Amino acid sequence: MEFVNLEEPDVSKPIMIAAMQDMGNVGSIAIDFINKSLNSRLFRYALPPYPNYVVDKGGHIDFQQERWDYRYIKSIIVFGGGVGQPQTNYELYELCQDVINIAKLYSVQLIYTLGAFHTDRNYGKDPMTLVTTTSQELTDQIVKIGHNTTPGSSLITGFNGLILGYAKRNNIQGIGLFAEIDDPQMLQYRSAKSLIISLEKLTYQRFKGLEELDEMAGAIERELDRMKRMGGDSLYRP
Repeated sequence: MEFVNLEEPDVSKPIMIAAMQDMGNVGSIAIDFINKSLNSRLFRYALPPYPNYVVDKGGHIDFQQERWDYRYIKSIIVFGGGVGQPQTNYELYELCQDVINIAKLYSVQLIYTLGAFHTDRNYGKDPMTLVTTTSQELTDQIVKIGHNTTPGSSLITGFNGLILGYAKRNNIQGIGLFAEIDDPQMLQYRSAKSLIISLEKLTYQRFKGLEELDEMAGAIERELDRMKRMGGDSLYRP
């Protein structure tokens, strides 16, 4: 992995929000929305050593270099979003450690991560966000203010789970917010909105423009309805 510094972020006792692309693109949709809503400023980025895929453009091959950004406002450092995740365990571990190093460098005391929770519950247009944390004490605090925890025991793979383990190992408090989804292959804008609303309640930070996520979800639902009427297949996330 290559890490490039652009400037020194002007932050004061920030929280960190870190997430990458996952089922239904929930993590990356939420991070990209947060950056747009806050008009955050880029200060550092990470590059994988080689592309994870190439695109055949009808006779010739091309690829786009993936990049994962560190951005900030005064009270928040935001990492991730964009497309993809590291494709090897070594790269994933290296990236998680870099996020922790940046958190320590700027005295972050709490890391939030965002992702998807696959469910067969019929939630309609109102997916629930479930919470897990790096300690029972922190979980008890979250439950007292009205949030629901993830049920039972399960494995959380990829960056959005592993970063909580890295936070715990480095004595940084971590909170994972995971929104329900019913189809991992569909872009899940309502689930991303559920994450943002939960994040607002926990951080007291307002994010403007939530109606944009409703509009994107509505557009997908209308297209699905159209395709069903025509007897076509459901939309598949590229």
